[in-house]
Amino acid sequence: MKTNVGSTDRILRIVLGVVIIAVGFYYQSWWGVIGIVPLATAFMRWCPAYLPFGISTCKTDSVKK
Repeated sequence: MKTNVGSTDRILRIVLGVVIIAVGFYYQSWWGVIGIVPLATAFMRWCPAYLPFGISTCKTDSVKK
């Protein structure tokens, strides 16, 4: 599994996941469980939704001669 989640994207996913879980907990709603998805993709550094579109937010290596 090739990583396709870069560092900035990863930080945003962690923050978003924690916020969704906190809001779900605050309102006592099961919708907060959805916050696990961005957290999981952040820690795995791989997002399956990026595959069909060929998206990668990882930095690319510069071409060395």
